[in-house]
Amino acid sequence: MSAKPISVATLAAMKARGERISCLTCYDASFARLLDTAGVEAMLVGDSLGMVLQGHATTVPVTIEQMAYHTACVARGRERALLIADLPFLASATPERALANAARLMQEGGAQVVKLEGGGHVVETIRCLTEQGVPVCGHLGLLPQSVNLIGGYRFQGRDADSAQTIKRDALAIQAAGASLLVLECVPAALAQEIGQTLAIPVIGIGAGAGCDGQVLVLYDILGLNPKRPPRFSRDFMQGRGSIMEAVADYVAAVRDGTFPGSAETTY
Repeated sequence: MSAKPISVATLAAMKARGERISCLTCYDASFARLLDTAGVEAMLVGDSLGMVLQGHATTVPVTIEQMAYHTACVARGRERALLIADLPFLASATPERALANAARLMQEGGAQVVKLEGGGHVVETIRCLTEQGVPVCGHLGLLPQSVNLIGGYRFQGRDADSAQTIKRDALAIQAAGASLLVLECVPAALAQEIGQTLAIPVIGIGAGAGCDGQVLVLYDILGLNPKRPPRFSRDFMQGRGSIMEAVADYVAAVRDGTFPGSAETTY
């Protein structure tokens, strides 16, 4: 593991070399130190904390104050991995609001990249953020903050029209200046096509092995999900002697392309 801090430029160079990027969610300093040591390239302070830490049914109740707090906790524990933080529900409803909340995540929390969900309607917000020097990660496919609108956690992009919309939005997000894109719960073939089309790294979650990298919820790979874990995840604690070993094996599986496998992929 190189001790050199990772930037968005580092991830872009990894994509250019065909090297896969490993990312996990992280919510505190102790796990941040562990993930750094295990070699992940990026940590995502996800609003998933509302579900795995706070016990909510969705990510919607999470506030910007909570996101800034947990981002600061992770920032105090990490030294190397790129630190990405979610803009929570309605925190990016307007470009002005997104700028103010991104400033909180970066100035109070130490985030290096902010992530926001959505397609065409957030393109102007992404452009506004990047013009002010804020690195942005887009998020397409299943949008957890919109779960009440779409009626559940459902795979997206299965039909030709919705797949075309996701591809069009991905290109628009890149053109607006985003440095990264997360694709969640879309068919593997669609994700691979988008990854091959875009110049920026595409990180998948439930989107097959054809992406430039993978991200999972840390608690899922440690078998700490009290409910049925997502089909696209894998319990890396099985057969391992420690959390460090489990995380290191996840990193290795992403890098060598053995995760996700066919059992974790929707075609």
